[in-house]
Amino acid sequence: MSEGPARISRYLRLAGLEQVGGREPEVALAVADFLEAMGEKVAIDDPGSLYAYPVPMLTEDGACSVLDELAPVPYDLAGILGGRSDQTTRRLALLERLVERAQETTGADWLGLYQRRVNPAGVAVLVKLAYVGRASRAEFPLTPEFAAGSTNSSVGLTGRALVIDDVARHVEAGGGFYVCDGEVQSEACLPLLGEDGTVVGILDAEAKPRSFFGPVRLATLAALAVVAPAVLP
Repeated sequence: MSEGPARISRYLRLAGLEQVGGREPEVALAVADFLEAMGEKVAIDDPGSLYAYPVPMLTEDGACSVLDELAPVPYDLAGILGGRSDQTTRRLALLERLVERAQETTGADWLGLYQRRVNPAGVAVLVKLAYVGRASRAEFPLTPEFAAGSTNSSVGLTGRALVIDDVARHVEAGGGFYVCDGEVQSEACLPLLGEDGTVVGILDAEAKPRSFFGPVRLATLAALAVVAPAVLP
């Protein structure tokens, strides 16, 4: 077995993506598509737009987003990424390209990539680097307490994928779900793993229809999860 298929099989096993079992060739094709997308020239007209993005206001305790109410100041990635540099700008542009391609391929309503980082306050978080969709929270604390109500934080702590076919039923059963869009009923959250298997980030995808993330779309998301770690700043 060549390194590519072996790496894909290892990822699916570590992430617990049984739904994609036996679909390694489909994942490999999607990996090739993402690599091709990154090979295309990326025009960076406004580097600042890659670092700053709007975010919702948070409740007083910081636990939840206030829907449809944006914070007066956009979130600036420069603070948590150690400033701006040509290399970081290039990587953020590539991550944006990957997210856009994944959204085009899957038809998800929202899709984003996060990296595990320590913020200026010294807190381990998942920070959103690139996304397509409505404004959403920038940082998800990596604590068991926050993970109880957040799929992102849960996957960031466990390194195991979570696929939710019916958000309402999931929440009724006591599952955690951080609401950014009340119409979302499907979610697929996959870990990004380093060479040693540690969690270096996550990808999160959401859609309004129930049971949206079946094996075909999950194969595309798994491919993104295999490609993205090497592009993180």
